[in-house]
Amino acid sequence: MDLGGGMSLKGIPNNVEVGFLTLLESLNLCKVGQYLKCPKWPIWVVGSESHYTVLFALNPNVQEENELEERESKIRRAFDAQDQSGGGGFISVEGFQQVLRDTDINFPSDKLEDLCNAGIIVWSEFWQALLQLDKRAGGMKDPTGLMGKKQFTIFHFNGIAKSVLNGNASAGGSCPIQRPRLCKLNVTVPPRWTQDEYLADVVSASTSSSKDDSILSLAPPGQTNQHAPLVDCIRTRWPRAVCSWVGDVPSIV
Repeated sequence: MDLGGGMSLKGIPNNVEVGFLTLLESLNLCKVGQYLKCPKWPIWVVGSESHYTVLFALNPNVQEENELEERESKIRRAFDAQDQSGGGGFISVEGFQQVLRDTDINFPSDKLEDLCNAGIIVWSEFWQALLQLDKRAGGMKDPTGLMGKKQFTIFHFNGIAKSVLNGNASAGGSCPIQRPRLCKLNVTVPPRWTQDEYLADVVSASTSSSKDDSILSLAPPGQTNQHAPLVDCIRTRWPRAVCSWVGDVPSIV
């Protein structure tokens, strides 16, 4: 991002050992790059407004992407590289042409003209067009059905002592104790968007009073959809993730 005066702001240029996620991205206050979201090891420092905690998985397969997920990541990186708005999600026509060259996307001439008519290209409109474009032309439309959901377990550790209930039979009940928290979360990531799902969710998000209303129905049978600020952080890495846990709500403060 060009800051003017010969200064520019750039992200992490290479893969890293440990990643980073932040609540501030879910609030649209900053943008974390893909290298920090997809580190070598499934370990992430999680930033809140006032504190850092740790998210980690024991199985490195949580980082694996199928062919179309890798394709989407490549396209998103190319788009972000041309985004001079500071993460606003739009690029110039010239930048868009570079994205198409870098990612081997071949839109029909009429669709290309439609996308460029406004003089800027917005990511959401670009993504909708990709969902309609066949994979063989560089799009995301996949007749083979490779875009399956993921299910995995992840752990969150907060080293600051918190009050938790501890059953104490000799005391005749439960009493609060102070201790760090380790929380196990079950995570389900639904299949990638279809065009109809995307359009339906845009409408739902614009009319709903709760950010989870459009995600609630995606929870698999038997899994309760639970929410906490940590879930917002997780969704910056795995969009539309549905999370559940047993016991105390995981805290990132």
